[in-house]
Amino acid sequence: MRERINAALKQATLDQNKRQISTLRLINAAILDRDIAARAAGKDPVSDEDILEILTKMIRQRLESAKTYEEGNRLDLAEQEREEIAIIKKFMPDQLSDEQVRSACAQLVKETNAHGLRDIGRCMQELKSKYQGRMDFGKASTVVKGLLS
Repeated sequence: MRERINAALKQATLDQNKRQISTLRLINAAILDRDIAARAAGKDPVSDEDILEILTKMIRQRLESAKTYEEGNRLDLAEQEREEIAIIKKFMPDQLSDEQVRSACAQLVKETNAHGLRDIGRCMQELKSKYQGRMDFGKASTVVKGLLS
């Protein structure tokens, strides 16, 4: 994953694509920051799963910022955030469709023998371990709640 990001950064530098360069540098900075924190705690450098988690968080932050900019009538800044989201999504695995999310949630509820709302946490933990970076867990949480209630 790191190699893909660094290769894209090199290509963006050659193409002189400023938006892509700045976004990829932000990604690298976030990864390096997490590496430093892990090293201080005596852990290994971040894995690809951790990088997916970082990218997911970056996308969520930019979605919130874009919404705030739209509400403030700053459409130029909202568009800038959307461009960054598109760049970040290039490094994410393909997202599951809504139907696939419903199917995965139903299958997991059956596999874990979840019966009530108190099992939501266990189900979500299992979904996060299986589908990290490929599923919108906000939507999945709603589906799991609907299945368990």
